[in-house]
Amino acid sequence: MTAADIPDAAVSDARARRNVAVLVAAQAVLGAQMPMIFTVGGLAGTMLAPNACLATLPISLIVFGSMTTAPWLSSVMQRAGRVPGFLIGAAGGAAGAAICAAALLWNSFPLFLLGSYMTGIYLSAQGFFRFAAADTASDAFRPKAISYVMAGGLLSAIIGPALGTSLVDSFMVPFLGTYLAVIALNALGLFLFFALDIPKPPKPKPGAGIGRTRLELLKEPAIAVAIVCAMVSYALMNLVMTSTPLAVVGCGFETTTAGHVVTAHVLAMYAPSFVTGHLIARFGARTIVWAGLAILAAAGAVALQGVDLANFFVALVLLGVGWNFGFIGATTMLSAAHAPEERGAVQGMNDALVFGCVTVASLASGGLMNCSGGDAVAGWSAVNLAMAPFLAMAGGALIWLSLRPRDA
Repeated sequence: MTAADIPDAAVSDARARRNVAVLVAAQAVLGAQMPMIFTVGGLAGTMLAPNACLATLPISLIVFGSMTTAPWLSSVMQRAGRVPGFLIGAAGGAAGAAICAAALLWNSFPLFLLGSYMTGIYLSAQGFFRFAAADTASDAFRPKAISYVMAGGLLSAIIGPALGTSLVDSFMVPFLGTYLAVIALNALGLFLFFALDIPKPPKPKPGAGIGRTRLELLKEPAIAVAIVCAMVSYALMNLVMTSTPLAVVGCGFETTTAGHVVTAHVLAMYAPSFVTGHLIARFGARTIVWAGLAILAAAGAVALQGVDLANFFVALVLLGVGWNFGFIGATTMLSAAHAPEERGAVQGMNDALVFGCVTVASLASGGLMNCSGGDAVAGWSAVNLAMAPFLAMAGGALIWLSLRPRDA
């Protein structure tokens, strides 16, 4: 690096740090709606659904909405910049919560599903916070920027479940107060995005390359393995988390206790982010992904030991830490494996595939929990046993990538 390069790097990371601060605030304020909804969504679904096996279908529609939104929202951000995309996300979150509130008033399960799908637009936008943090960061600061933004979820982990459960019975219609609070969070949080300073991606010059196609990108081993590890980390976390309120209440504990377990889980999802970036810089992204997969396996093992409250808390804390290491590590791997002009294609494809798997996981979660063993204990065991083959698949993918020659 020459002396002339140093000021540019300093300016770049100064801007990146400002953007990180804005995105941390957005993660804390707007992100609070997701633990709120995930805490009460399955319980509200149980109240409205015609069949108990469909209780987690609203959660599935949220992640399905995110999956189907990610490709076009990524294209919007590639053409128009991050801010318009994030504003669309906040508007989708507010609209989804409003529709869910109406569904609760009218006792309509189909309308509740529609509102859940609209909520997925916000979830998709939130998924791009981590990529936005990397847009203006130097190579050295990038993993730290990603992890700091994820750390913003700490406040959302405290605000979300506490606010959501405290408002469950604030109206005659259960859960209505929670969804009204979500509308307010989206209305408040959208103003934060106007403080972002992320330039629009440059338009390709005439005759310049536009990057690889999606199929060509998927054939790149580093990209393929990063996506597989992100899919497994996120899907397994969602598989278990979606069933947790149903399992806790089904085993005789109160709804507020389920909220406390979810709070501990979401804290564990984001608290390690203060050090995850440093660990990646020290040991490498692949090593941290390995650690994440091992911790996810430990979460399942603890959950299978019993249904005491301590088991729920320890398992869900481990689940959160495992997701953090696996998902942030995979995101760092992905961000280093493509050219700038391929950003929109790679990120949209990644999140569509990740949330596609999360959709399947949340659908499977309700079926495994409510329809596989006759009681909450058997269902909870089935949910946690289902993690094993997918952890083996992700581990195998990492081994395959590690065995490839470095110049491949």
